[in-house]
Amino acid sequence: MKTIFLGVEGMTLDNLAAIARNGAQVQLTADAEKQIQKGRVLIERWVQEERRIYGITTGFGALSDVAISKQDTRQLQKNILMSHAAGVGRPFDEETVRAILALRIKDLARGHSGIRLPTVQQLVAMLNWGVCPLIPEKGSVGASGDLAPLAHLGLVLIGMGEAFFKGQQLTGRQALHKCGLKPLQLEAGEGLALVNGTQVMTAVGGLALYDAAMLAKLTDIAAAMSLEVLMGSRTEFDPKIHEARPHPGQAAAADNMARITQLSEIISSHKDCGRVQDAYTLRCSPQVHGASRDAIRYCRDVIETEMNSSTNNPLIFADTQEFLLGGNFHGQPVAMAMDFLGIAVAELADISERRVERLVNPKLSGLPAFLVDDGGLNSGLMLAQYTAAALVSENRVLCHPASIDSIPTSANKEDHVSMGTISARKCRDIVRNTEDVIAIELLCAAQALDLFTNLKPGKGTLAAYQAIRKVVSHLDKDRIISGDVCAVKQLMRSGKILNAVEKKVGALQ
Repeated sequence: MKTIFLGVEGMTLDNLAAIARNGAQVQLTADAEKQIQKGRVLIERWVQEERRIYGITTGFGALSDVAISKQDTRQLQKNILMSHAAGVGRPFDEETVRAILALRIKDLARGHSGIRLPTVQQLVAMLNWGVCPLIPEKGSVGASGDLAPLAHLGLVLIGMGEAFFKGQQLTGRQALHKCGLKPLQLEAGEGLALVNGTQVMTAVGGLALYDAAMLAKLTDIAAAMSLEVLMGSRTEFDPKIHEARPHPGQAAAADNMARITQLSEIISSHKDCGRVQDAYTLRCSPQVHGASRDAIRYCRDVIETEMNSSTNNPLIFADTQEFLLGGNFHGQPVAMAMDFLGIAVAELADISERRVERLVNPKLSGLPAFLVDDGGLNSGLMLAQYTAAALVSENRVLCHPASIDSIPTSANKEDHVSMGTISARKCRDIVRNTEDVIAIELLCAAQALDLFTNLKPGKGTLAAYQAIRKVVSHLDKDRIISGDVCAVKQLMRSGKILNAVEKKVGALQ
């Protein structure tokens, strides 16, 4: 099984997906262990000297003026986990929790938190064993980091809270026992180090971003298939058009669709027809898809920067033997990126649904109504378009930016917060909705291609069609459509459609 080393730098979005979804193990680098230990030495010395350090020898938030004695430091750290574990709602799924654990370890591995090495090693062991703390989705305002959800994670370390392990819901103590681990007793500063950070919003957002990047390629495939059966032109993919307006995402989308439709007999068959130009949903697809692709690239830069950052407060700098109070826990960079990403992905669904409408509407397509024979007795793919329309409408509601909102907390000490975890959860939902919309377009386009029995589609289009037809048969009469949509979506997620196309036309951008 693959092992990913977590150190001071170098974690990627692909690493995150491998840990969260493919069961990759994690291990601290030797340099990370050294940095963690250097920071801890300072904390222990400062506690003995009875220095006044926020969250270590003082209370938290608005209670930071309350001094805590040396004998109460352990209780203080346990108390922060119990008191801050105030989350509500359904729990995050296992892959999200694995991503959260990995990012929490990665942050601590940078050595700026003052946590003990054995505590981080216990987090590593939990992740590698498959212990999945029960973390409610709701309750974070995104500053000071993801306090409530990370407190639920931290409780399991000390044998409290709840966790899932091999399909069972257990107490934290029981889950640790199943793995041969013992509950930890936290020392000075460790409770604060566990809860102070942006790892929940970054994990949720990172996985959504990973899916969005693949979805951008699949949207190009779907659009190319629709363009062919709607008798569109390849002229709009001409590189000269995109060199005249050199947005990189636009050029990439045009290049993808040009290669996917290469050698299309369907397109060649009507090159001398009377249509002057295509509708926007076909002609402007590189421009629309490209803008979303550029947004995805920007968001990837933000998320990967955050994945390799230190988001605690205070931050311990062992080399200069100082601690600094700051605001790296504030989730604004992630919050704004996730709001932006949600808008970008929603636009992929928006333009896709309009192509679906063109496919099923005989007045726009010239094809049988709702792409089925014996219309009237059969409704065909009529309701598939309804579903796409509903999802697009829901996305528009979800696109309202959470990052523009702020409600002061902690007796107004924390008077501006990011709502970044709400942004990330909304974005995740938009991505999931958009997957369904693109699945519907692929389903409709494949159904339409069945009508072109005497003409070959493009190389990439044919590969996508054949991949779909391996799991979903032609709709010759009405059947339950939801199963077909689900089957295409699973095919998308597995990478089989993308892989089939790329084998024929090369890697898509």
